[in-house]
Amino acid sequence: MNKIIRNIIIVSLFTVGGGWLGIWLNNVTGNTAPPLESLGALVWLMTPALSGFALRAFGGDGWQDSGFGLNLRSGWKWYLVALLVYPLAALLTFGLAALFGIVSADGFVTQGFGAYLSLAGTMFIGSLMKNFFEEFAWRGYLTPRLDAAKVHPILNHFITGVLWWAWHLPYYYYFLDRQVLESNIATSVPVFLVISFFIMFPASILFGELRLLSKSTWTAFLFHCMINAFSTPLLLNGFIKVNGTMGIIFAPTHEGIFVSILYGMAGWMLYKHRMKVATNA
Repeated sequence: MNKIIRNIIIVSLFTVGGGWLGIWLNNVTGNTAPPLESLGALVWLMTPALSGFALRAFGGDGWQDSGFGLNLRSGWKWYLVALLVYPLAALLTFGLAALFGIVSADGFVTQGFGAYLSLAGTMFIGSLMKNFFEEFAWRGYLTPRLDAAKVHPILNHFITGVLWWAWHLPYYYYFLDRQVLESNIATSVPVFLVISFFIMFPASILFGELRLLSKSTWTAFLFHCMINAFSTPLLLNGFIKVNGTMGIIFAPTHEGIFVSILYGMAGWMLYKHRMKVATNA
């Protein structure tokens, strides 16, 4: 078997199984801590990235395409994209939704924009460790290794997106507090999981293309932190309110279908740009 494919399969198995292994560890050790603060959660979070690091160090993959370098001189514009794409997508989505009376922003009036920025800053800092392990698994390992295996870029992003989604399942079902999850979604949890499968693929295109264009995993890491910081407080802390089931489509958060479509469009544009540059090189 091709070494690259073999190692991708190994990381994929650790990705899919790590969370369930963490749940098993919590059960056999009689864990009494909140699930998200438990040993099992640490295993779930770190297993995909650590398996990739191990294969780079000992499995023959090497570190050349790990994306640890910032690559700011030639890739600065992709950091700018990473900073701006979620706020722009959220504002466009909110504008359309507000036009049709689907969302309201009364929470900004009562709590103030400063309170939102304070929460966003706290969440940005709080997501740094999580997103390091998450992005150096998906965009730090899977995306460049699939690219090295000559997998078509869109199939590359699809495979990464499927594994990304599968990795989240133990999180949604066990590690994340159910009340927190339900306060952030407009459907039942099973329906949300089905929708999230289709949402993660367009997002995966954008994440992956940022990674491949910038030649750095830090662009995807920054984008992920921006999403977590500025999207999560909107519904969780009541800054916006979504009215009716159309909120599933037009919620200006990272769970919204329209936001995901915008991600996919932006990712497709970056993909076409990257292919054009490669053709002209």
